[in-house]
Amino acid sequence: MKNKRKTTIKDIANVLNITPSAVSRALHNHPRISDKTKSAVKKVAKDLDYQPNHLASALRSGKSKLVGIIVAKTNSYFFSSVVENIENELNKNGYNLIITQSNESFDKECRNIDTLLQTQVDGIIASLANETITFEHYNKIKEKGIPLILFDRGENDIGVDYIGIDDYASSNIVVNHLVEQGCKRIAHIAGYSHTRIYKNRIRGYKDALKKHELPEDEDLLLEGSLTIEDGRAKMTELLKLPELPDAVYAAGDYAALGALQVLKEHNIKVPEQIALVGFSNEPFTSLVSPSISSIYQHNKEIGKLVAKQFLLRVKDKNYKPVLHKTILEPELIIRDSSRKHD
Repeated sequence: MKNKRKTTIKDIANVLNITPSAVSRALHNHPRISDKTKSAVKKVAKDLDYQPNHLASALRSGKSKLVGIIVAKTNSYFFSSVVENIENELNKNGYNLIITQSNESFDKECRNIDTLLQTQVDGIIASLANETITFEHYNKIKEKGIPLILFDRGENDIGVDYIGIDDYASSNIVVNHLVEQGCKRIAHIAGYSHTRIYKNRIRGYKDALKKHELPEDEDLLLEGSLTIEDGRAKMTELLKLPELPDAVYAAGDYAALGALQVLKEHNIKVPEQIALVGFSNEPFTSLVSPSISSIYQHNKEIGKLVAKQFLLRVKDKNYKPVLHKTILEPELIIRDSSRKHD
C-alpha cells in the first residue's frame, strides 16, 4: 500500500486559486490577510488534512516554538506533574513540548539531547539521569546558545538555571520528625551519592544525626536506585542486622513502598516497631495502609517556575548560560507510617 502524499501549502493555494504565500500568511494569522480568507484557508487545510512542517518553519524563522524536555521516568507523579505545569504555562505562550525520558540511562540521555537538537528545539529542560556523572552532552546545548534549564536534579558544574527544593533541609526535617517520635536508630535508603540531590540528602541525614547525638552507623546507610525492587532489597538487608533500625528514611517513595511490603511480610508493625518516611509525595502514599509519610517537593510550583525561567531566557537576545538557582523549602506530609505520637 502506497503512503499517501502529504498535503502542501501549494495544494491549498490551488484549491482556493490564491498564492502559496497568501496561504502561509493566513495560517499564521497575518494581520494583512482578511478574516474571510483566513477562514477559507483553514477550512481547506482541515479538509485536506494539512500538517505544517515545523522543521522547515524553524529553518526559515530560526524559531521552532518547540521545547524539549528530558525526565528520568514518565510514570513518576512528580515528573508528570512538573511537566504538566510546564506545558500549561508554555502553551499559553505558543510553545509545544517534545517529552523524552532517559529511564535513568546516561546513554539514552545523550541520545535524547542529540534528537532534540536535530529537531531544532528552542530550548531544553531536563532532570539528570541517575547514571549521569559527566556533562559534555549538556555543554553541547550551551555551546549552541540554546537555553538550558535543569530541575530537581542538576549540577552546579553545568552552570545553568536550576529549580528544585532544599534537599539538605529535607533530611533534617525527616530526622527531626523521627527523633520527635522517639526513634534513635534511623536508617537511610539513599539514592546514589554521585547525584547532587542524593548527596545533599545523605549529608543532611548525617548532620541531623550528629545534631541529635545519634550514632552514625555505616550499616544503616544504603545507596541504590530507589525502585520498589531496590527498596525491598535494602529493607531485607536492614532486617538481617544484629540490631534492627527503629526507623527508615527512604529518599524515594517507590523505595519506601518496597520497604513497607517487606516489613508487612515479616509482620513488623509500622510505625510501632519501625517507622517509615518516603520522598516525593506520590499519590499512592496516601492510599496504602499504613499511609506513608513523605516529603512534598512542590512539583506544581517547580513546573511553573521552570516555564517562567525558560520564557525569560528565550526572550533574552543576549542569552548567556549562567548559574541561577531557585531553591524551594520542602514540606513533610506526616501520615500513619511515622506517627507514633501526636
